Amino acid sequence: MENKIARFMRNTGAIRFFLPLGIILVVLGAFMVRTTPDQYAETLGRVTGVEQYREDDRDVCDIEFEYAVEGKKYTGVFYGLEDIMEAGDEVTVYYDPDEPGNISNTKHTGVIGIAMIAVGALAAVFGTLSSLKKIKKSRELDARAEAEGYPEEVRPVPKDVLTEYYVMFDGNSLKPGYIVEDDQRNAVYEAPMIKNSLVSKRIFAFSDLRRGITTEHEVGHTMTTSYSNEFFSESSWFSFDGKNIWDVLHDCGIRISTDIHSQFPKAIYTVSMNGRFFATIETSGRAVHEEDAAEQKLNVPFGKYYYRCWTIEDDMDLLFLTVFALSESEQAVVE
Repeated sequence: MENKIARFMRNTGAIRFFLPLGIILVVLGAFMVRTTPDQYAETLGRVTGVEQYREDDRDVCDIEFEYAVEGKKYTGVFYGLEDIMEAGDEVTVYYDPDEPGNISNTKHTGVIGIAMIAVGALAAVFGTLSSLKKIKKSRELDARAEAEGYPEEVRPVPKDVLTEYYVMFDGNSLKPGYIVEDDQRNAVYEAPMIKNSLVSKRIFAFSDLRRGITTEHEVGHTMTTSYSNEFFSESSWFSFDGKNIWDVLHDCGIRISTDIHSQFPKAIYTVSMNGRFFATIETSGRAVHEEDAAEQKLNVPFGKYYYRCWTIEDDMDLLFLTVFALSESEQAVVE
């Protein structure tokens, strides 16, 4: 349905981030376990120099010291010690009997190494499973479309034979919402927030003004994951009446193809329903009407909240729900 590379990047974001991270942690942990000083010998050294400073609101110090092994003198440095020392103090030094120059101020780095291996393994497993889950979901949607005989790609219908709508965001109150106008600037649909909450779910009232029908919906707060701040890997969703908004749209037969190349920074979405063209949705600036945009000379797309829509259907509930999903989420590439 959409650019294959964009879909691949989004679905594999977790594994591309967590798998290398996990491998690095496992390798470093294994190295620490292998070189753990639990068999090191112990001796006392004498502090020869101290540098004290603040780190993370704590007093710490770096020390230089001398120590002797079998009559031969060595020097060493320990960094970031919480126990403040002075020149002349004694310090415990652990050293490798085979290489007395290899030293440590603890004999327990093996525990740290084991912890790093465990965290690295969990990171690798999480990234792999998370990406496999997303890939499986995409394949299930493709298989459903193929089983029902839907075309692999739905091409947009020319705009001049479609009905145009403008979606605008009203954020001038503590309970913001949306309004949809037709090409004559008549309000045809509204979705004000009638209950706001910083923690629990919000309540929106979806109103089809032409039919005089209003339904209330519970809308959760947006949850977004992003790996390495990659534009393509960003995944965002919110609950709609207790269900993932994208699952709600997929159950209605909605698929979305995202064109983010030729019109950047404007995002263009081609929406299909049950394998047929449903709508074209474009991001807009505050001046969604062309004549207003011309007067302002500059109308930079916001990427959310303001849209122009072209459709041949009269299902305003589903059209607005699709726009609402795009606007309330934070990802640009969807399906």
